[in-house]
Amino acid sequence: MDKIKIGIVTASDRASQGIYEDISGMAIIETMKAYLKNDFEEFYRCIPDEQDVIEKTLIELEEAGCALIVTTGGTGPAPRDVTPEATENICEKMLPGFGELMRQVSLQYVPTAILSRQSAGIRGKSLIINLPGKPKSIRECLDAVFPAVPYCIDLIEGPYMECHEEVIKIFRPKK
Repeated sequence: MDKIKIGIVTASDRASQGIYEDISGMAIIETMKAYLKNDFEEFYRCIPDEQDVIEKTLIELEEAGCALIVTTGGTGPAPRDVTPEATENICEKMLPGFGELMRQVSLQYVPTAILSRQSAGIRGKSLIINLPGKPKSIRECLDAVFPAVPYCIDLIEGPYMECHEEVIKIFRPKK
């Protein structure tokens, strides 16, 4: 089984300054450990909500060979929430279905999910997924979209991902 490189990016002014612990980034890592049979190398970054810093970080992780880059934070309507803009600026293709499904799932729990601007896109051979900032929401959103992630990575010629079927059921079309 291939070892996969996964980027985890927390966009948070306060967490990047050490004002509070980054539990959201850790929630992504724990979720990946639960899902994946593959060994993976994590490329973790905790950065401020600055669009240019987010863009540079995403590009750096793509150039480092991360097949999957998962961000948390910066997806709301506040002035400093710019993660989707940074993602869209550096991606060649956007995948709006990811954000649509994540909002649909989140709306089952909170009416304010309509304010969330989760998104996903492709840069090179990297799938970038923007998640909300709360650990509970992160898992709900990943549970919804992750069944399509390994096949998406296949299509962009990334490494072959295998998952623990008892945790997450992925989908690949029959050959």
